[in-house]
Amino acid sequence: MKVSFYRYMLAAFAAASLTAAGSALAQVDAGKSSVTATSKQMNVPVEGKFGKFTAQVKFDPAKPADGSAQFSIDVGSYDLGDESYNDQVRGKDWFDAKTYPTATFVSSAIAPAGGNQFKVTGKLTIKGKSQTVVVPVTVAQQGATQTFDGSLPIKRSQFDIGTGEWKDTSVVADDVVIKFHIVAAHK
Repeated sequence: MKVSFYRYMLAAFAAASLTAAGSALAQVDAGKSSVTATSKQMNVPVEGKFGKFTAQVKFDPAKPADGSAQFSIDVGSYDLGDESYNDQVRGKDWFDAKTYPTATFVSSAIAPAGGNQFKVTGKLTIKGKSQTVVVPVTVAQQGATQTFDGSLPIKRSQFDIGTGEWKDTSVVADDVVIKFHIVAAHK
C-alpha cells in the first residue's frame, strides 16, 4: 500500500507545478482545462489530476513579452482515483495541504521559441518552497479561443514533497512531470 500511495502522491506533486502562458485578459475554461502530474513508482508511471485550480492569463503572440500567467492549484484537490491515497497525499509527508493549501506559479517573462512555441519563466512554489523554472509552452488559437499546452519536469525533493520514509527516491522517483492543457477565451 505504501508503494502505491507514494506513486500516487508523486503524480499529485507533479501536477501541482502547473505553468502556462495566458491569453490577453482571457477567461480560463476550467471544464476544458487540465493539470496532471506523472511520477514513477517502482519504475511504473502514475498519473493524478488536480480538480481545482484558478488562472489569470494575458497573452498576445505578437507581443509575448507583454504577457503574463498566474496559477493557483488547490493541492487538496489532487485525485489519484482512490480516496485513501488522496488522503495520504494531502498529509504532512506529501503536500501538507492543511499548512500549504495551494501551489502557485507566477510568470516573470515570456519569450518566443520559434513558431507557436514559447518559453515561460516564472516562480513555482509548492509546500512553501520556490524555484525559478522555464516552461516550454505551445500556443494554438482558434477564433477567440487560445490553448496552452506544456509539460514541466521537476524534482519533488526540491519542494520537500515526500518526506520521512518517502524521502528515499528508490521507490518513488524524484522526477515528476507536470502537464497542463489550458483553454482560454478572450473576454
